[in-house]
Amino acid sequence: MKTLLVSILCTDRTGLISAVTGRLFELGANLGDTTFAVLGGGAEFTALVEAPDGVTAETVEQDLKALPEIGDDAKITVSGFDLPSVHGPSGHLTHYIRVSGGDSPGLIARLSEVFVQYEANIVGLHAEKAPRAEGDQYLIRFAVWIPKERTDACIATVVNTTEDLRLTCHWQKV
Repeated sequence: MKTLLVSILCTDRTGLISAVTGRLFELGANLGDTTFAVLGGGAEFTALVEAPDGVTAETVEQDLKALPEIGDDAKITVSGFDLPSVHGPSGHLTHYIRVSGGDSPGLIARLSEVFVQYEANIVGLHAEKAPRAEGDQYLIRFAVWIPKERTDACIATVVNTTEDLRLTCHWQKV
């Protein structure tokens, strides 16, 4: 078995994940860490895939390009993945943090700097802008690992920062 990195960017379509994961299964591949997101009218799928030795990156790429659900506009990249496929302790999730409110340039940068200050690691991030009559609203969901001894200070700083920006913040320990 070898680890491949599969990356797909295409128009969002119903059945996309089912088609992609079904074809990977048919090739004998097993999914590891996987992400999917709708980005505007597009979709982004990324996965670490354990593939049998006889299945090449080129085979996977060609088979995925042939799926009708992918469409002709897709950008598909399949390559070897030489980094460890299992993450270390800072890759494990300890908290979910949800921030919402008015959009402002640099918002994610400012909030992510708080995590750096407390040696926390952003494990996952999802952000979306929703147009509203009163102005664009922004929703950010962070999945983070925070060192146990720095958790209280980190959460307090995130909450204070969001309040300074007139945003709302909700957090949950995992």
